[in-house]
Amino acid sequence: MKLFQWIYTLYSVLIFVVLMLLFALPILLPLLVSERGDKPAFFFIRIWASSWSFLSGVRYEVHGLENIARDKAYIYIFNHRSFVDAPVIPMTIPQEIRAIGKKELSKIPVFGTVIGRLAVWVDRSDAESRRLSLERLVQFLNQGKSVVVAPEGTRNDSQETLLPFQKGAFRLSVDTGTPILPMAIIGADRVMARGSLLLSPGKVRIYFSSPITAPPPSETAVGDLMEKSRNRLEAMILAHE
Repeated sequence: MKLFQWIYTLYSVLIFVVLMLLFALPILLPLLVSERGDKPAFFFIRIWASSWSFLSGVRYEVHGLENIARDKAYIYIFNHRSFVDAPVIPMTIPQEIRAIGKKELSKIPVFGTVIGRLAVWVDRSDAESRRLSLERLVQFLNQGKSVVVAPEGTRNDSQETLLPFQKGAFRLSVDTGTPILPMAIIGADRVMARGSLLLSPGKVRIYFSSPITAPPPSETAVGDLMEKSRNRLEAMILAHE
């Protein structure tokens, strides 16, 4: 079984690299030519992600798209259990989005260059880097663009449903009045098990909640919103696992 997984994983990684090389220019060029290059860039990103998923035997089932108003900005939060979450996000969110990414990912050849046009890299160990990344996300939200944040801050390799949340996304929501939209990703950790780099074919289910309205600023607003959002996302995960 392990031998099959190694062969399958190497095959999936090779497909990922080949497709990224093929689609790097079609993704980058619209973003370099115009500030309105989001739509064509995301068109090719979705082709890249769906092609990789199809060829790798990873299927997706999406629920709750009716909760998303495509002309409205949201702060999407999700449970981060697997690297397979990466293609899930552009494939299933029907908007052109921006996301926070770990600084280490920016060093991956080609991938770091391409995704760097759409992500805000952050060094989570550096308070100044975290502050600057939030300022950049505010700019995107003010432009009407949705953003995606993993509020756990890192991949959850534990047995807990969710790791403790960090406050950044919820402070951003309160400061800008942008709704939080929880997104539960179920099954990604069976395609790539927690703590492992080996892949297996399988199905990933994605559930979008109704948005959670940002409360008016107050001393307790950020903490209250964080707790409400965590409870909502945890309930979604437990209900569908």
